[in-house]
Amino acid sequence: MAAMTTLHERPHTALLVIDVQNGVVAGSPGLADVLTNINILVDRARTAGVPVVWVQHQDGELVPGTEAWEYVPELKRLDSEPLIAKSYPDSFEDTELEDVLAAHGVGRLLVTGAQTDCCVRSTLHGGLVRGYDATLVADAHTTEDLTAYGAPSPELVIAHTNLYWSNQSAPGRTAGTVRTADVRF
Repeated sequence: MAAMTTLHERPHTALLVIDVQNGVVAGSPGLADVLTNINILVDRARTAGVPVVWVQHQDGELVPGTEAWEYVPELKRLDSEPLIAKSYPDSFEDTELEDVLAAHGVGRLLVTGAQTDCCVRSTLHGGLVRGYDATLVADAHTTEDLTAYGAPSPELVIAHTNLYWSNQSAPGRTAGTVRTADVRF
C-alpha cells in the first residue's frame, strides 16, 4: 500500500500493538487466532526493520505491576521496542506515542490489539486526525462481550468496525483494513 500520509517527512510504517493485556482480552472471542496473527505481524515487522510499538493501558482496574495489567504471555516485546503507557482510549492522548513515531519517521500506522470498540477505534481515529495513514489489521483485533450493556456481540462489533474502517478516508491520508496475510512491510 502506498503511503499518502500528510506527514510528508515521515515515510515509514509502525506496527501498533494496543492493550493485549491479561485483564483486557480474557474471554475475548477468537483470541488465539488474533494472538497468532499479531505474532506473525510482529515477526514480519522485526524482520523488515519496522518499529513495533507496544501500548499498555493503566487505570483503576489495570494497575501497573498486577497480572491483569501485564501483557499476555503469548506476546513478547523486545527491550529495544517502545512501550507506551496510557490512561485514555486514544493511544496518542497524554502519552509519548507521537514523539516515538516522529523519532522513527513514521507516518503510517498498522493497528492491532484490543479492545476493538474502545482503544483500537479511538487510536485509529486519533492517528487519522493527526495526519497519519491508519490501517486496521482486520483479523488482528478483538474485544470483550458487552452485550449485557446493550452492545452487539463481540463478533458483530469486530465485523462492523472492519466494515466502517474499510470505508474511512480523510484528505491526503489513507485508511482502511488489511488482513494479516496481505500485510507487506
